[in-house]
Amino acid sequence: MLSLQEYYEKECIPMLVKEFGYKNIMEVPKIEKVVLNMGLGEAVQNPKIVEGAANELTLIAGQKAVITKAKKSIATFKLREGMPIGCKVTLRKEKMYDFLSKLVHIALPRVRDFRGVKAGGFDGRGNFSFGVKEHIIFPEIDYDKIDKIKGFNITIATNAKTDEEGRFLLTALGMPFHK
Repeated sequence: MLSLQEYYEKECIPMLVKEFGYKNIMEVPKIEKVVLNMGLGEAVQNPKIVEGAANELTLIAGQKAVITKAKKSIATFKLREGMPIGCKVTLRKEKMYDFLSKLVHIALPRVRDFRGVKAGGFDGRGNFSFGVKEHIIFPEIDYDKIDKIKGFNITIATNAKTDEEGRFLLTALGMPFHK
């Protein structure tokens, strides 16, 4: 079986060239990075929850998560500048393709009543963002060892010029969009 990166190079690039009529192979859009971001509002009361979330995000991504800190203080939320408030991981190259393959073929089909990802998450420049409500859909997470079900955001950054190109690229790579 082909890896997702080999599939992109052998199958998707010719499909994109045929669909959009690119003259140069370097014009073909590609995925540049995937960012996983978990924001934890309850970290204000319980700062230890951020470390557990970072460990779980590290397991999901296969790369160490970075703890993000608040940029400014907000008194109504009892938030001070510099407090740990979430975690993120940026994936590139092989780890990015491995994660996307795992997301499309293993994790998303495990979502209850899954009918596809809504295509409204495009930003106008071919980048796509969507949220996952339960991080337990990934096989690395042991349901018995977690304290709380958390959600996180996934952003797929491409170098496509339009949303149409980005959507075609992600559809060719197997992203199940809602009809």
